[in-house]
Amino acid sequence: MNYSFSIFYEGLFLLLLVFPVPVFSQGKLDSIQYLKTVEVIANRYKETIPSQKLSGEELKSLNSFSVADAIRYFSGVQIKDYGGIGGLKTVDIRSMGTNHMGVFYDGIQLGNAQNGQIDLGKFSLDNIEEISLYNGQKSDVFQSAKDFGSAGTIYLRTRRPLFQEGKKTNIISFLRTGSFGLINPSVLWEQQLTRNISSSFNAEYTYATGKYKFRYRKVYQDGTVAWDTTAVRRNGDVEAVRLEGGLNGYNDDGKWHAKAYFYDSERGIPGAIVNNIWKRSQRQWDRNFFAQGSFQQQITNHYELLVNAKYANDYMRYLNPDTTLMYIDNSFIQQELYISAANRYKILPVWDIALSLDYQYNLLDATLRDFVYPKRNTVLAALATAFEWRRLKGQVSLLGTFVFENVTRISHGDEELLPGTQTGTPKDKMEYTPAAFFSYKPFENLPLNLRAFYKRIFRMPTFNDLYYTDVGNISLKPEYTSQYNIGFQYEKQIEKGLFSSFLIKTDAYYNEVTDKIIAVPKGNGQYRWMMMNLGYVEIRGVDFSGQMTMRLSQDMQFSANLNYTFQKAQDFSDPEDDDPYAGTYSGQIAYIPWHSGSAVIRANYKTWDFNYSFIYVGERYHNSSNIRANHEQPWYTHDLTLGKSFDFKKMKLKLSTEVNNVLNQYYDVVLNYPMPGRNYKVILKMEI
Repeated sequence: MNYSFSIFYEGLFLLLLVFPVPVFSQGKLDSIQYLKTVEVIANRYKETIPSQKLSGEELKSLNSFSVADAIRYFSGVQIKDYGGIGGLKTVDIRSMGTNHMGVFYDGIQLGNAQNGQIDLGKFSLDNIEEISLYNGQKSDVFQSAKDFGSAGTIYLRTRRPLFQEGKKTNIISFLRTGSFGLINPSVLWEQQLTRNISSSFNAEYTYATGKYKFRYRKVYQDGTVAWDTTAVRRNGDVEAVRLEGGLNGYNDDGKWHAKAYFYDSERGIPGAIVNNIWKRSQRQWDRNFFAQGSFQQQITNHYELLVNAKYANDYMRYLNPDTTLMYIDNSFIQQELYISAANRYKILPVWDIALSLDYQYNLLDATLRDFVYPKRNTVLAALATAFEWRRLKGQVSLLGTFVFENVTRISHGDEELLPGTQTGTPKDKMEYTPAAFFSYKPFENLPLNLRAFYKRIFRMPTFNDLYYTDVGNISLKPEYTSQYNIGFQYEKQIEKGLFSSFLIKTDAYYNEVTDKIIAVPKGNGQYRWMMMNLGYVEIRGVDFSGQMTMRLSQDMQFSANLNYTFQKAQDFSDPEDDDPYAGTYSGQIAYIPWHSGSAVIRANYKTWDFNYSFIYVGERYHNSSNIRANHEQPWYTHDLTLGKSFDFKKMKLKLSTEVNNVLNQYYDVVLNYPMPGRNYKVILKMEI
């Protein structure tokens, strides 16, 4: 990363602007910094629709290198993984598409106005305290309007510093090494500055060659094997630096935090294995920076205020030096400014009403020919209420979204643009979308809850959808989803006996995606494409989750989690395309399996811990044309972890070893992007 040194120090300087500045304040929450175990964050309303969560030791014990790896263990989720340490990793919930998934980092959404996709592989688990997944939206009316604006949401909550009494500094460091030439050191430094203010700083470096063996096999429809060989994946290297600095504070009846994040990477793009081509030469550079802050204050006994703000600057360069295909050297710079104010008023002890107002500004600059330099102003207003009446809980909201765009047209060529793509002025968009969530406990003394929700929401076309040269379509409409969900949850805590807790929950759902944005051929040849609203998808599914913990002895605990998902996601876009041998009408949409699931078993004995995890993805098709040529076989992986904790002088040490894909299965998550076989990792954790 020769070009990166100036960028590295620029990002470090910006981080230091936020990290070391002390803000002195005294308040009633002085003792919060000295909790010895965990910080409990309570809400008067227990979640109307409970989330799926991974936190604490359960999260740490998973064989997960990044946030994307951990999310695989949630039900109803599909991860698109383009292979290796540095491959792009995006998440799709209940088959509605990656762009319908909102990802929030410490309460503020991560954005990508260019293509709408958040690469979860960029976010490490080293300083993540909890990952939560919500279908529909979070069960809390006191939140920004953005929180109401996605079909599903993932919340990443980083560590908030906690100190034992008499201690003012925490230092935690990791050193990982293993397969693919992996070198991955990181350090987390937490410091108490005053009784109410603490700081944290996290730095991580990742390097990997990305080389691993894979199997390349092709079988014709008649069963004849065309070829079957083993090769080494190349051009999958990655070198990355991540820096985060933050301040956390409490005051009278309130709290606040500020954070700065910097990520800088260079990686190879290994590409698809097609036409007997084993190595690609494409490269990608990323530089992501954002600074954000949040302030929450109880103004009166009835009124509470929450303010969020953020600035983000994202740079990406893509290089394809292969002139036999097409030489490409494009750079993109996104900028985002965001501010939000949420207000909650307690009408009665069991009835709240909230009003949230957000403003967001997005700008995209690119080196593309005839680029239009789009600017987007978005205003969101959400009115919501939550109530409890006996054993019934409810949350109802209405979100208004107002989008205003303008473009600057500077032509650099004589080639005429395709009709309907880049001509005209973008129209302003105004949309109103409702949501309603309810849960009911039918029996007073039985821990059984019934729940249901409905949500109508949409996602705006991205800048690439609208304005990418010769491809974008300025007339695109938003892509809508309608979600219907019913389910139940039974959860019991047991004080005595072998079992200590038991949880089972099941949800059945039906989703519709209308005006789905797809790429279709345009012009005289298949080499020219255009974005259009043509798609319509119906999704029916069932999610099941079960959890159980056992006390085998005073020194030994055992826990098991099981998740299963059934989905029937059908493409009804074109009724005329109903040829059973080649058509796509009513076919299962690409990469959505009918059956998928995961299991995690964890055992602790004194200073030893053992973790076994299993992931299964059933048969699926890589195209909505569900013919044999597009069929993909099921894949599954078994992963094992064994760890030992011990003390050395004043340090707490933990040494862990991982074996991933124990049976050395060769598989593709995305067609022609082979995943690694059996691989190993050794982790040393040091805590002072």
